[in-house]
Amino acid sequence: MSPQDEVTHPVDRAAIVDGLNGCRDDLRALLAGATPAQLRRSSNGTRWTNEQLLFHMVFGFLVVRRLLPLVRVVSTLPGWVGRSFARLLDAGRIPFHWVNYAGSCGGALVFNHARMGRLCDHSIDRLVTSLEQTPEERLARRMPFPTSWDPYFEPTMTLAAVYAYPALHYAHHRRQLTLSDPT
Repeated sequence: MSPQDEVTHPVDRAAIVDGLNGCRDDLRALLAGATPAQLRRSSNGTRWTNEQLLFHMVFGFLVVRRLLPLVRVVSTLPGWVGRSFARLLDAGRIPFHWVNYAGSCGGALVFNHARMGRLCDHSIDRLVTSLEQTPEERLARRMPFPTSWDPYFEPTMTLAAVYAYPALHYAHHRRQLTLSDPT
């Protein structure tokens, strides 16, 4: 059975929207409660400060907004095109990880704690609207992904999985924040 022949089940859009909105609410609470000293503190397991990591978490929503059109196009092309594209992206993982790191350092300077909440709100609003307007059959479209770029990228992901991805990314990095005072 080819991926296009797989039986698909209705996407639980409400669960995806709840996940996205849960991230929004959590980010708002974190930003409201964080002190400047806590935001400058190093995170756990990354080279970022808490503020830089928070921006990186928000950046995950922005990235997905850019991935959606790509998935829509690549999913309509012959399978070898998507597999080749994913292999090419995997081959570029070292510069990707450098840009990912540096981009979040710089992004946190522009969209600092005072501005990143609005950026997150706007991005999530756009994702929710897009998800609600996407026909069910399109949500089952799939494309290969560069699995070396992120632990939550699967070898092949549906459009629905891409909509759900930023909540997984957010939760992963949420565990690395060191905003609470050590006891």
